[in-house]
This record gives sequence, C-alpha cells and structure tokens, in this order.
Amino acid sequence: MISNLKQNFERAKELRALLNKANYSYYVLDAPEIEDAVYDQLYRELIEIENNYPSLITDDSPSQRLGNLPSKGFKNIEHNIPLLSLDNAFNLDELEVWYTRVSKLINSEKNFKEVNNPLLICELKIDGNAISLNYENGILTSGATRGDGKTGEDITTNIKTISSIPLRLLLKNPPSWMEIRGEAFMPNNIFNKLNLERKNSEQPLFANPRNSCAGTLRQLDPKIVASRKLDFFAYSVHLPENWEPSAGNLKKPNSQSDALKFLKNIGFKVNTKYQTNKTLIEANSYYNHWETGKESLDYATDGIVVKIDNFDMQNILGATNKAPRWAIAVKYPAEEKATKLRKLMFQVGRSGAVTPVAEFETIELAGTSVNRATLHNANRLASLNLHYEDTIVVRKAGEIIPEVIKVIKEFRVFDSKIVKFPQNCPACDSKLIQEENEAITKCMNSECPAKLKGLLLHWVSKGSMNIDGLGEKIINQLVNEGYLKSIVDLYKLEINSLLELERIGEKSANNLLIEINKSKNKSWHKQLYGLGIPHIGEANAKSLSKNFHSIEELNRIAKESPENISNIYGFGNEMKDSIVKWLGDSNNQTLIKELKAIGFTLKESLNSNNDSNLSKMLVGKTFVLTGTLASLTRDEAKELIESSGGKVSSSITKKTDYLLSGEKAGSKLKKAQELGVKIINEKEFRLLLDK
Repeated sequence: MISNLKQNFERAKELRALLNKANYSYYVLDAPEIEDAVYDQLYRELIEIENNYPSLITDDSPSQRLGNLPSKGFKNIEHNIPLLSLDNAFNLDELEVWYTRVSKLINSEKNFKEVNNPLLICELKIDGNAISLNYENGILTSGATRGDGKTGEDITTNIKTISSIPLRLLLKNPPSWMEIRGEAFMPNNIFNKLNLERKNSEQPLFANPRNSCAGTLRQLDPKIVASRKLDFFAYSVHLPENWEPSAGNLKKPNSQSDALKFLKNIGFKVNTKYQTNKTLIEANSYYNHWETGKESLDYATDGIVVKIDNFDMQNILGATNKAPRWAIAVKYPAEEKATKLRKLMFQVGRSGAVTPVAEFETIELAGTSVNRATLHNANRLASLNLHYEDTIVVRKAGEIIPEVIKVIKEFRVFDSKIVKFPQNCPACDSKLIQEENEAITKCMNSECPAKLKGLLLHWVSKGSMNIDGLGEKIINQLVNEGYLKSIVDLYKLEINSLLELERIGEKSANNLLIEINKSKNKSWHKQLYGLGIPHIGEANAKSLSKNFHSIEELNRIAKESPENISNIYGFGNEMKDSIVKWLGDSNNQTLIKELKAIGFTLKESLNSNNDSNLSKMLVGKTFVLTGTLASLTRDEAKELIESSGGKVSSSITKKTDYLLSGEKAGSKLKKAQELGVKIINEKEFRLLLDK
C-alpha cells in the first residue's frame, strides 16, 4: 500500500510538471509542445490519481484551476504593498510637462547628474482590471482586485481559472514570497462572442470588454469565469531584497524592461508591444502609432504608459499617496460625437423584453457609420433624462458598441417633451412588467405579435433551422396576415398562402416550402437553441445537448434534479432557473408536443455520437475559415468540423492547424502564409473528412 502511494506520488508530481509546462508553452509562448489529445490523456490520468489519493492534491495542480463550488461572497484582502493608480496625461503636451519635471528631479541627485535625458520604457495601457498575485515558495496562494489600493477583494478561485496565470513559477529556487501585478482582460473576440451569445439569449449586453472582465472576476461561480476565457498580462514584480535567482541566465531585474523579461522567463505572459530605451520624441511616436494602430489588436487599450526604466531612478522619484512619480498614463482621446436624436423606438424581443433604441443623424465613429444605439433599459433611459429632439453625445463603448453617454441640455428645444418608457407593450398594448431585482421590462402576453415575430426569426436563423429565404419581411407579412400564430404553423404553410405575399413568385414559394421541410432534420442542439429559452445561446444549447440527449431527459432533470443543469461547465443558477421556468410553462409544453407531432425528434440522432463516423484527422485540430466555398456555407463547414471532433476559431495563430480557404480569401490567408499554417482548399478538406 505504501509502495503504491509512493509510486502515485511520483507519477502525480511528474504529471503536474508536464501539464504546467504544456500550459506555459501554449498560453504564454504561443508554441504548443504536445497535442491536445495527449494533454487530455495526461490530465485524465492526474485526475484519476487525485480522485484515488486526495492527499496528493497540491495547490499547483492543474486540477485546481476550477473550484467545485460557487463562492458565497468575497472576503477583503489587504495588499502587502499598496497597489497605486497612475496619474493621467490627456495629450502629448502634458506628457512633456511630466518628463521635464521628473528629469529635473533625477538630475538634482548627485548620483545621476550626468543623466540629462533619462531613458523611458513605453507600454500599452491595457483596458482591463488590475489584480495582484501572491506566491509563496513559487506557488500561487492568493489573488486580489485592486480595490482602493490598500484593500481589495480575494478572488483567488477565479484567478486560478485564467490559464495564462501560472499556479507554480518556473523557478528552481523561488523566494519565500513574491508579488506580481498585472492586468486581467477579456480579448475582443471573446467579448464579441459573449455579447452575441447574450443577444441571442436576450440578456443585457456588456458595455465594453473592461466592464465584462470586471463582472466576470466577481462571479461567484468559477465555472462561469472559466467559460469566459479571461487573459492576463503581467507588468511588475516585487521580490525580497536578499533573494537572487540560482539560474545563470536569470538575473534579478534592475529596470522595468528587465522585469518584463524576468516575468516571461518565470512563466508569465507579458505584452510584447513595449519599447525600451526611448526618448521623449520616441515616446510621442509610440503614442501616435498605437492611437491609430490599436484597431489591429485583439484587446482593448485606452492609452500608453510611459515609465522611467531604471529602478534606481524610480526609487529616487518615489510616489505620492496615490501614484508613482516615475510613471504616467497617456490616454487616447475618446472619440465622441454630438448628433441629433431623430426618434426613440421601443423594441420587443422574443422573450417580451422591451429595449429602448435611439435613432439619430448618422455620424462616423471609429471608422464606421453609426445611426442607432441601444439605451439598454428603463433605468438607463431615466438616468439620461432624454427629451425628444435632444442633441446627444454618442461614443463607441470599448470602440465596439455605440452608446448614448449624455445629453447636451443647453441645446434642448424649448417645450420639448421628455421621453418616457411605455407602461404598455408597443406591439400588443398589454401591461408591461418589471420584475423585482430585474433591470428588464417585459411584455408577458403569450400572444404578443412582436414576441412571435422575434421567436420565428430566431427559429429560422443560421444557428437554428437556417431556413434560407425566410427573412424578416416575409415573417412580418405572414404574422400580420394571420398565417402564423406559432412556430408549428410554419410547417403547415401552403403555396397559395405564400403566393398572396408581396414579391413572392411560384418558384420562390416552392423553394421556401422545400427549405422549411428540410429543417426538420436539423441536429438536436439546433432544435434546442431554436426553442428560444431565455439566456440559452448557441454554445449553451450545444452544452445542454451533450449532457441531456432529448427534451424528455431535460424535462425530467429540470423537475427532479435541476442542480445537474447548473453543474454543467459554464452554467450557473441563472441559466438553470431560466430552463426550469421555460419548461414549466404550459404553453411551451404544448409547443414541444406539437413539434413532435409534425416530425421533430427533439433528441439526439442515433449516429450523432458514433465515433466511427468521425475523421481521425480532425479530432483536436483547430480550423480557421476564410473566403467563399463552392459547395458549403461557412456554417455548414463549421458543423462538419465540430461534428468530427475539430474546433473552429475566428483568428489565425501559431496554434491553428488548418486554414480552409475559398474564393476571395482575405487577410487571414496572408497571415497563415506568414505563420506557416497549413492552407487547404475545399477538395482537400473533403479528403480529410473521408480519412
């Protein structure tokens, strides 16, 4: 028994080292060393050992990246070293004033009299959330938010879900303590995907990546945090004075540029866009370059940070109670424009959620034409005190989503009327309800035509039935004429009804009926997504379908053990409650029965999980799609890849296995060539599928 325990102890130690090294190569160096399938096999072996021998679980084990239970709240944690903010400069003239001031202070010191122009390091200011990490003997022990600089919130469990944060440092002789500062952030592609998911599930959208990151870090359920794939850039390190690294190629940093190299060598991801040995003129050029070049980045940056590079000089300059004197943040000017409000509409979604949308005179923001912006909810509308014909100021939040930030009251038209949120549904005149602790105002009428139109549009969308030719105009006509009163009525349509609609000929009508009938064969997860359960987007529907293989099974679990839903990776109580509530509605149960009666299975097909049908060449491989394929839509190609065990990504990296390229391929083709990513055409893709 003792011998067996010792063997497993040694094997677990070996597995932890292999897996942590693989994580470092994958997330920090962007150079994966082992195949995903091999990593998964090693990870499963470690989990098996830890399940059999719980005493062998260590804090640096990859299994500890995700806690089992949601937190009940966050405790305060005091920073050992105050986490100061930075003073801001809002233009290059203010940067010059700062530089002149600190140069004089440095030159007044006898040790630095020969230094007339202290060298600078320029870094991008990541628009995320500052966090502090504490390591003891090389093991991550705690992580905290900045808070007020002296005290933050203990978010250790959530911090551990961020794969670019090492649980164990790559140091042979780690010091007894080490404190790392850095910025947690949400990449733009993840933010856009998350907001699309929230839009599809009729949840309020996040305003920008910074806010979504902050909200994610304060989630009580670490599973939700892990599902949102936050990232982290380290930018500073605090070490004991008497400690020196034992590795000959690793030196204790004496400057900020040294610190960034040191951080990368011990396992951290650092932002590589920094520049060292810069003069003030070069710092100005760096600022000008990234003010326009920031659009090419996959993360939000709202300025640059300029620092005196040398640590001795930093120590001479010191800090105020709020900020270090040796660093300054130079903010990019926020692109805001004034425009005239034309009208304010109140849109009703498929769940009945009513959203105010401002329509205004077209303006150019961040390179795009903008004439509409959501005002989110009744509370936001009230806070703006918006009047008809007001002059409003619009900006792109996080340079992505247009938002109305204020009203210029000085330009208000005399006797203009305040915009009030309606008390009744604009589509059916039913009383609107705002439930307790909810920001969303809803129409609860099950027969509301706007809700029906929204549900039908969702049902025929690409992520669901993907019924080609059935767009908003036709659906509006069919509902308005009384031909559609539910999803099921789509499958009872006759050609004569379609021919009565505007601009529908016999050929188009026949083709549309064929497409509608074909949609009965869509996969289980698409059928599930199409039902329009609030808070359940496309990705969540896929997860549900993998865990529950039929609507009957999901119904049973929702009634008997709903906690099994919230325990799904990336789910939580909000999604669980939404599913339980939806399935508990008699109208929805009637819909399920009627769909089954007309031929929908609402369950997983017998062959969908048959591994023999999967191409071994695609399992664990990452694909990126570009251009137009001859016989496949992008959604169809994506479904083929995913059903064969592969993954589809939106951006090219060194980790990409294949670029599937069609006609009129864009910039992704050039990048794939530069990175040496294998490029295949549709014919070669078909051959991969057949292997």
